[in-house]
Amino acid sequence: MKQVEARHWKKEGDRVRCVLCPNDCVIAEGKAGRCLGRKNIGGRLCAVSYGEVVSLAVDPIEKKPLYHFLPGTEILSVATYGCNLLCPFCQNADISQKVVPSRHIPPVELLDLARRYATPSVALTYNEPVIWFEYLLDAGRLLKESGFRNVLVTNGMLNPEPLEELLPLVDAMNIDLKSIRPGFYRDYVKGDLDTVLTTILTAKQACHVELTNLLVPGRNDSEAELRDLVDFVAGLGRETVLHFSRYFPRHKAEEPMTPDETLVKAAAIAREKLYYVYLGNIATRPEDRDTFCPQCHSKLVDRSDYAGHMVGVKSGRCSSCGRPADLVLALDAA
Repeated sequence: MKQVEARHWKKEGDRVRCVLCPNDCVIAEGKAGRCLGRKNIGGRLCAVSYGEVVSLAVDPIEKKPLYHFLPGTEILSVATYGCNLLCPFCQNADISQKVVPSRHIPPVELLDLARRYATPSVALTYNEPVIWFEYLLDAGRLLKESGFRNVLVTNGMLNPEPLEELLPLVDAMNIDLKSIRPGFYRDYVKGDLDTVLTTILTAKQACHVELTNLLVPGRNDSEAELRDLVDFVAGLGRETVLHFSRYFPRHKAEEPMTPDETLVKAAAIAREKLYYVYLGNIATRPEDRDTFCPQCHSKLVDRSDYAGHMVGVKSGRCSSCGRPADLVLALDAA
């Protein structure tokens, strides 16, 4: 298999420094960076996970979660291995924290699969897609040129220069905002909050963005932190979509699962300043899963069966009062 040279790196003696993300890995010959997908081979940084697919599935787009982008459609979901964070609670640690067997799918074959499954969009998801940077560029161009929408489900740990290079190919992102506290990122998940916030602010100007906050008991669920996080999200615009998700003990984390009351409280705090707040990994009430018009409170999208069904939208507006529905709709949607 042909080696693909990585982008965004520089040589430092017999080592290389990867500058794709704020981890700033300095990598010795024959070694990989923290993300596992980028390796020093002969003094060059190579994208060793390029095209290496470990998971391929067709999902409801609501599973990403994306609730305001092409609601009710299916999406082709693709993943490789590796991640540039070390979250103790990772739900996908079996593919994010080690190299696992994979199948090589070049960009043109991914395009063929998208055509075969006839999904309007393709998601790079499950692990961290930004470490697949070179593949995102090549596959993203092919998909975009062929009329497909590109989606990233990401932790947002990408430096500004590569982000600017990637964004013209991206139609929607769900970005994990794991905490609004720098210490949570630095000490608990081994990342950088400022980079994530910059990614969110930049992406919000370029494509559809929804945010997800996984609430871990005792780690990021205090009322003060929730209010600070909501203040940041509200600063992006009252229409910004925010998902709170229940945590379950996984990987190395042993905290008990998030109580229902914590999620309900978080939603109540967020709804003081945001129109669209949803709860995930919980048996939800209609107000926690369905989309309602902020003006007349008519239901716009029903998700009672875990997929989106537009019930109150006509020509992109609320059928009852005519307010714009704040949804990115398929080209043939009513």
